[in-house]
Amino acid sequence: MLSTIHFHCEEHDGISVLKLCSEDGTNRLSRSCVRDLADTIEKLAEAPRPLIITGNQHFFSAGADLHEIARLGTDAFDFALMGQRLMRAVDDFPALVCAAVYGYAMGGGLDLVLACDMRIAHPHAIFGHRGAALGMITGWGGTQRLPRLIGRAKAMEMFVAAEKLTAAKALDIGLVDEISDDPIARATKLLRR
Repeated sequence: MLSTIHFHCEEHDGISVLKLCSEDGTNRLSRSCVRDLADTIEKLAEAPRPLIITGNQHFFSAGADLHEIARLGTDAFDFALMGQRLMRAVDDFPALVCAAVYGYAMGGGLDLVLACDMRIAHPHAIFGHRGAALGMITGWGGTQRLPRLIGRAKAMEMFVAAEKLTAAKALDIGLVDEISDDPIARATKLLRR
């Protein structure tokens, strides 16, 4: 088992399950979290097995830590590169990667979901890129991955209107592949095929 203050990673029947965690339960993607995740996923890629990335019942991830972003100053570009490294590590992973989403997947958390090969959502999952409402936009690849997945018009709606989508709406537009009452169990079943 690999474990940090940001996540726990365990193997279950030949599948790695990486569960985001944080003291406040929002699973924010701070600089140290992004670095630890990228390092771990790159290490897992050395002996690849299917990977499930998940969070808790209320938050997959609330995205980047906005208080930390406000203090970045000239380090903002480096933080963008760190996020891109993480998303590339997920996107290039040599085995299938599935996001099992309970609760909120917002901003950088949605970018992480988008980098996965498959997305299974709990019926109460919520997705959004709220950056436009805050005067910023993602630098972690979501602006490219989201339009490829759901089309340019729908992606622009999500980015510009900063709207949140329910799991049902996300399924309807193709953002998620399935809805399940137990996304981890469903992802496990799909990855064992």
